[in-house]
Amino acid sequence: MTTDLSPTPPATEGRPAGAAPAVARLLLDNVRRNTRQYGMVFALGLIVLLFQVWTGGDLLLPRNVSNLVLQNSYILILAIGMMIVIISGHIDLSVGSLTALVGAVAAVLMVEHQVAWPLAVGITLLIGAVAGAVQGFFIAYIGIPSFIVTLAGMLLFRGLTEIFLQGQTLGPFPQGLQKVANGFLPQVGPVTNYHNLTLLLGLGVIAVVISQEVRNRRRQTEFDLAPLPRNLFVLKLVALVAAIATATLLLASYKGAPVVLLILAVLLVCFGYVMRNVVIGRHVYAIGGNLPAAKLSGVKDRKITFAVFLNMGVLAALAGLVFAARFNAASPKAGINFELEAIAAAFIGGASMSGGVGTVLGAIIGGLVLGVLNNGMNLVGIGTDWQQVIKGLALLAAVGFDVWNKRRTTA
Repeated sequence: MTTDLSPTPPATEGRPAGAAPAVARLLLDNVRRNTRQYGMVFALGLIVLLFQVWTGGDLLLPRNVSNLVLQNSYILILAIGMMIVIISGHIDLSVGSLTALVGAVAAVLMVEHQVAWPLAVGITLLIGAVAGAVQGFFIAYIGIPSFIVTLAGMLLFRGLTEIFLQGQTLGPFPQGLQKVANGFLPQVGPVTNYHNLTLLLGLGVIAVVISQEVRNRRRQTEFDLAPLPRNLFVLKLVALVAAIATATLLLASYKGAPVVLLILAVLLVCFGYVMRNVVIGRHVYAIGGNLPAAKLSGVKDRKITFAVFLNMGVLAALAGLVFAARFNAASPKAGINFELEAIAAAFIGGASMSGGVGTVLGAIIGGLVLGVLNNGMNLVGIGTDWQQVIKGLALLAAVGFDVWNKRRTTA
């Protein structure tokens, strides 16, 4: 009997044969499943880097980062609602006009009739809910296409805005409401070079993100869903922590986190959780992805559609209040093209024309892509005409990429 004394090749020591190809396949599968999400994050980082170099470092100055949040807050609020509408397989063209109407009603209540601003905010949010519910009723229960209903709503709300304001700009708003749209969190604790409360909030966000990622990985492992390899998972955590820490330090080195940023964070967490983990969120994906199958599964599509448009009305009202308070006046021309910005943000952030695809976080990423583009082009002096061209090309590229990705996946 002979014994093979040749040494074991070092490439196979300590791990089973074929482990490296398996890891590579797993990574490729993960990237393919999240192509749009990863692509938009990469595009956002590339745009930030481009304008950071092009503006000589002005883009990421602490003051400009705060202004970037404040300037795009109302579009991001609208983008969250629009993403959910598009996931359900519909569209809403009325949100820009509804934001203008809500601002006009708020101005009439607070400026002309001296209504306390918290009460006026409650009334205007209720008006947004009623407007969304009426449109949702015609779409869900009467069967009129959402394009037609919301187009009619766009004209109706714009006309009502003109009637309420009588063609004039009305303001100013009370200080309390202005602080919601333009204010910052108060300074607490000892005086330092950074805003202490913002630092604490940043640390809290980092802790929540890490725990959520670890929990998701554990659940994927329990259900044999092939999670990322450990090294890649750690790399992903490091990238997330670095991004959050950078944003926190930039905000904390100016005046701290804007109040409206907290509103956006609450909306992101709440709607993200609902769309991922709550039954109604899964039903929204179901009716947008395959309506006949959803009906056969017992999904009450009419109630879901009604709720989606009611929610969109409330978010449009909130965006209208934030916009009016930020500029301290209600104008008949407010909200023009807001619906287009929100739709563009949703599609750039990963929504699909056919419905059933998209995330709330994707809507935020898409809105930030547009916001950074606007801010960066303003800083380098690009005219508004070319800005429109560039944003149109960005939207076309995002939708074209979605179509290409679908065809590739199907093939």
